[in-house]
Amino acid sequence: MVKVALFVRLQAKPGREADVAGFLEQGLALANQETATPIWFALRLGPSTFGIFDAFADEAGRSAHLSGPIAEALMANAADLLSEPPQIEHVDVLGVKLPG
Repeated sequence: MVKVALFVRLQAKPGREADVAGFLEQGLALANQETATPIWFALRLGPSTFGIFDAFADEAGRSAHLSGPIAEALMANAADLLSEPPQIEHVDVLGVKLPG
């Protein structure tokens, strides 16, 4: 089902942690509108470190996501919310277990 993914690490500016968390929570609505993004997680990795993990069936889906509304919103808000640019890693999915 899914073959490729993205792991994005986000470091919030001091005092902006709640704003980053809220931004990511709102991202779920956008992710639900992306038909080529079947798996999307917003993560809190530490007090000020966040992440996004999303997976796709193919490179076309991953590319569409990277040029879609979530990526656009993230880059538009990065300078205000983050202490450094998002660290975007392209990864291959070797195995998946999903419910159902």
